[in-house]
Amino acid sequence: MNFWKKGMIAAWLLGSVSLIAACGNGDKQADSGSNGDKTLTVTTWNYDTTPEFEKLFRAFEKENPGVKVKSVDIASDDYDTKLTTMLSSGDTTDILTMKNLLSYSNYALRDQLVDLTDHINGLEIDPAKDSYSMYDVDGKTYAQPYRTDFWVLYYNKKMFDEAGIAYPNNLTWDEYEELAKKLSKPDEQVYGAYQHTWRSTVQAISAAQNDKSLIDPEYGYLKEDYDRVLRMQEAKSQMDYGTAKSTSVTYQSQFENSKAAMMYMGSWYMGALLTNLDDNTTDVEWGIAEIPQKEKGKEIQTFGSPTAFAINKNSKKQELAQKFLDFCSGEEGAKVLAEVGVVPSYRTDAINKQYFGHKGMPTDEISQKAFNPEKIAIEFPLDANGPAIDKILQEEHELILVGDETPNQAISSMEKRVKQEIE
Repeated sequence: MNFWKKGMIAAWLLGSVSLIAACGNGDKQADSGSNGDKTLTVTTWNYDTTPEFEKLFRAFEKENPGVKVKSVDIASDDYDTKLTTMLSSGDTTDILTMKNLLSYSNYALRDQLVDLTDHINGLEIDPAKDSYSMYDVDGKTYAQPYRTDFWVLYYNKKMFDEAGIAYPNNLTWDEYEELAKKLSKPDEQVYGAYQHTWRSTVQAISAAQNDKSLIDPEYGYLKEDYDRVLRMQEAKSQMDYGTAKSTSVTYQSQFENSKAAMMYMGSWYMGALLTNLDDNTTDVEWGIAEIPQKEKGKEIQTFGSPTAFAINKNSKKQELAQKFLDFCSGEEGAKVLAEVGVVPSYRTDAINKQYFGHKGMPTDEISQKAFNPEKIAIEFPLDANGPAIDKILQEEHELILVGDETPNQAISSMEKRVKQEIE
């Protein structure tokens, strides 16, 4: 079953994942190392709380006796900055996790990744074909996607039951806003909705549902969505941005501790949520629904992003690293990911069935439908100006939500600054 639908918007990415590091340089002599070393090191972020890393590493080791895969964990917020520094200094890490398309384009355009185009042409990639298309750079591909996430609406069944309100299904944004008011208890610091601090929670969703690209410096369509967010903050139907930012609130704690009845978030959260339920660190009763839409009766549109592994051009173990990429991005890796509740890029009916067979997964019809959105947009196309535009949009996002600029003022500033950046 083809996961990514035709007609999606090229853009972005948010997300999350792991990398393999090693020693050596571009010389391919003694692929396993001059001393026979068969250790692949992987740079990751949030390794201890992101279950697919260890599962993939151990599964690959089991398939390849004598091989060891080790994590080089980097703080999530510093990941791309640290990786950029590492590569610029000649680091020989074997496998690099492409956390998002913005960083991938930088590394690819700097000629820091192995060209995988010819190798990929010989693989069976149809179940992940649309995810692979995201990594095309002037006809070349430098990474293999293993997971592809998209955004859905998570909801707390118990909080809806206690309020006597039907579970969300095919909501418009107006209905979502009204539901959040009914479910809020601000005196108890309990909210009908939680919106995380990332700018993508407004901008990427708005761009996707308006068929726009955030690279294009015309952002008037964002006003409607920012107006809604500001109304919800004022009504105390969701935590205000300033509080969430200053207290470093996590979306996991808000949802798993029943502080928010609804929360739109990426599908990657399902894996962590299932793990926490298995570990008895939360007892939240949850389901998923389609992310709210601008109006009913239209094609369901959301946004998302793939995550991939790439091979460092300076790696001495490129042959072994390639074997790891093929494992993780193919059917065997997909089975491992589905087992821990992570959405693989390689999707078939059998993989989907395995995914929903995990203990604790919601299996109702609404959840199943939410898992197969009709259109998934990518936040940013591969563009050399992407990181600079991302920074501008994040700065203006914060100014709106702390009240230092009106949406109109910030949108005008976004357009002016982005135009100057790309000229």
